[in-house]
Amino acid sequence: MKKFFPIVAFIAVALISLTMAGFAYFATQEAARIKFAATADDALSRIESRIDLHLSLLRSTQALFDARNGDISRGEFKAFFSALDVDNNFAGLRGIGFLRLAKTGDEAAVERDILRDQGVAHAVYPATTQPWRTPVVLFEPMDPSNQASIGFDMFTEPVRRAAIEKAMADDQQHASGLIQLGQGTGAAQTFTGFLVFVRLNVETAPDVINATRASTAGFLYAAFRARDLFQVALSRAPLLPVNTEIYDGEVDAGNLLFQSETPPVSIFGDRLLVTRRLVVAGRQWTVLFRPTSAFSQPSSRAIPVMLGLFGLLLAGAIALVARFQERAYDAVSLLHETTEKSLLEKDLMLQEMKHRIKNSITRVLAIARQTASHATDVKEFSSSFSARLQAMAASQDMLTRSRWQKADLGDLLRIELGQVFGKELPEGILSGPEVLLDETTTQALGLTFHELATNALKYGEAGNSVGALKVDWSVEGRGHDRTLALNWRETGGKTLAAPAKTGFGTKLIDLNVTRELRGTIKRDFHADGLKVKIRIPLV
Repeated sequence: MKKFFPIVAFIAVALISLTMAGFAYFATQEAARIKFAATADDALSRIESRIDLHLSLLRSTQALFDARNGDISRGEFKAFFSALDVDNNFAGLRGIGFLRLAKTGDEAAVERDILRDQGVAHAVYPATTQPWRTPVVLFEPMDPSNQASIGFDMFTEPVRRAAIEKAMADDQQHASGLIQLGQGTGAAQTFTGFLVFVRLNVETAPDVINATRASTAGFLYAAFRARDLFQVALSRAPLLPVNTEIYDGEVDAGNLLFQSETPPVSIFGDRLLVTRRLVVAGRQWTVLFRPTSAFSQPSSRAIPVMLGLFGLLLAGAIALVARFQERAYDAVSLLHETTEKSLLEKDLMLQEMKHRIKNSITRVLAIARQTASHATDVKEFSSSFSARLQAMAASQDMLTRSRWQKADLGDLLRIELGQVFGKELPEGILSGPEVLLDETTTQALGLTFHELATNALKYGEAGNSVGALKVDWSVEGRGHDRTLALNWRETGGKTLAAPAKTGFGTKLIDLNVTRELRGTIKRDFHADGLKVKIRIPLV
């Protein structure tokens, strides 16, 4: 578990930091959404205020007509309209007019009234199959571009007719759908806009139309240029960082009343899109608000990023500290373990040294006793005993160089034969694969090779030429069943016979191979020399 603690600590702190960064990010986004929603509501309030101001003008005009029972001349209507100072106070208002309500077929009476009020003859147009006529008889401002609107029957156009029919039913104001102002009247220029109608009742009228105490003489209406109206509403200081789209009814390109010139910021997409519903004179509009480049978020978007990066750095630092602590703990544990192991190894080495020294002394004493029992004088004893101690020392030296692990069989043979014959061994005397020997086998074979070489020097042809000696070996079997097969050959024409008496050297060889190494040895004396076959198990 300690091994994975730095990783677990890093993941835990990183997850906490990223979670906090995520909360900060969503809080930033929510704050931006709330701020922009408030800005959009401010923009909507400006639009509503401007529209209410314009509709109040229509109500004032209705009050004027009601006060005079609908009997308003063109001059009085013009004076009233001029006093309003529409250009400075009611931007976006194209004008106010009056529609005379008449049945189809009574156009001549309406045309006579128009001639009397306008001083110019205007025919009611266009032709219609509808049961009612609502031609324009009064309109202000009456500039040359609006002259063609006098006599235009709005009941013939479907969008206007739908609003007029609603105005027939009650005394409320009713807005039309999106229309092109001036269209159908022959005007040189048209504007996207809408109309608002309200019926005008009089005490007496030739034709009674669904009224309780009064008759509907016609309809007052106000015409609005959408772009001018909304631009004035939204241009009031301070300027709001919103892109506004206003649709008549549902959002559709064919229903677009107004769109701001300042484009929205694309980086926000529709994430900050605010949709509002607005009811104007009984008709519902859809208003969309999007932020522009002037919109500033209440908090920087870099804060969540910096918080996340700081959290990752903190997680990395904690993981590194935990890793260093883990390594320090491991180092202390390893040092403690190494110290205990070193002390244990020291004790084992001391015990092994005592055992090795004891065994070596025992072997030296045994060699000394056996050498002395077969020696004829002190000189012979000294020579034989010294040679055998050197063989033991050579084996010990090999084991010391290999740190008491393993000694190579070929190197052992070269050292022992070199000591006996006192010269460099020629090529081809020794042949065989690499075989590593343990301590016991190394010491036993070292003495065995020394005795065999000594006998070859004394009695065989090898005393005259080292080339008469051949030693080869191989390993038989695999794994724990391996056996070392070594062949010692002395050749050269000198006839050798089995000795009549077994000397100490022969006994030493047999003891080393059969008892020490649990192997077998076979000697073959023949006319051409001596063959010795040694087989010992390898551990």
